[in-house]
Amino acid sequence: MLQSFTDQMGQTIKINYPPKRIVSLVPSQTELLFDLGLEKEVVGITRFCIHPKKQYQVKTRVGGTKDFTLARIQALQPDLIIGNKEENYKAGIEQLQAHYPVWMSDIYTLADAYNMINGIGVLVGKQQAAASLVVNISSAFVHLKQPITPKQKVAYFIWRKPYMVAGKNTFIDEMIRLGGWQNVFGDTVRYPSISLSDLVAKNPAIVFLSSEPYPFKEAHMEELKKHLPNAQILLVDGELFSWYGSRLLKAASYLEKLRLQLN
Repeated sequence: MLQSFTDQMGQTIKINYPPKRIVSLVPSQTELLFDLGLEKEVVGITRFCIHPKKQYQVKTRVGGTKDFTLARIQALQPDLIIGNKEENYKAGIEQLQAHYPVWMSDIYTLADAYNMINGIGVLVGKQQAAASLVVNISSAFVHLKQPITPKQKVAYFIWRKPYMVAGKNTFIDEMIRLGGWQNVFGDTVRYPSISLSDLVAKNPAIVFLSSEPYPFKEAHMEELKKHLPNAQILLVDGELFSWYGSRLLKAASYLEKLRLQLN
């Protein structure tokens, strides 16, 4: 049955409902689809869709989030493609939209993530499972108590050479806020490139070095300690700061553990 759906960018698509052959171009949304029970329906993923590991090993990979291959997607004959405004590149998505229904997410806040989960649940015929997931995630975040003391200032690194950090209007910035910290680059563009002198001028009490997209290691911690000797510098799980699908089930408890570790 042909049905219409509107995505988070306000675009309307028509699909044969429920979809039987889905290609997902976003790691966190790929994991969500599998957690909703769509093992058979998901036929294509990206090389970054590493969770769950079992599915990563057997599903067809269509390239990366920003360099997916149209020919590989065509070969899968999808009746639905699921992407994201930030993680996928516009020209590639527009190329796909000329041939297939493409549902796009656009996420900045936890509320946006809840809307995406529920929206995809409706889209793929898994409304109850999606709604239950949102209830469980929101319950965990409701119980994540905010610190009474003034918020500690944090810089969150996502890249090296050049150094790049998470700024305002990013999901990472939202997670920093929910963790009870203040993003020192929260008044800048979304992902600014910075110098070490910029970092020193902001003087964060805490520096988070993410595991993705750049895989920061302990050697990089030592590099920054030379410039911020009084700061606490930690390697953090980037998936739990930036994945906005079902992995959010683990995020609130992770933020709480981080806070205890820092205190």
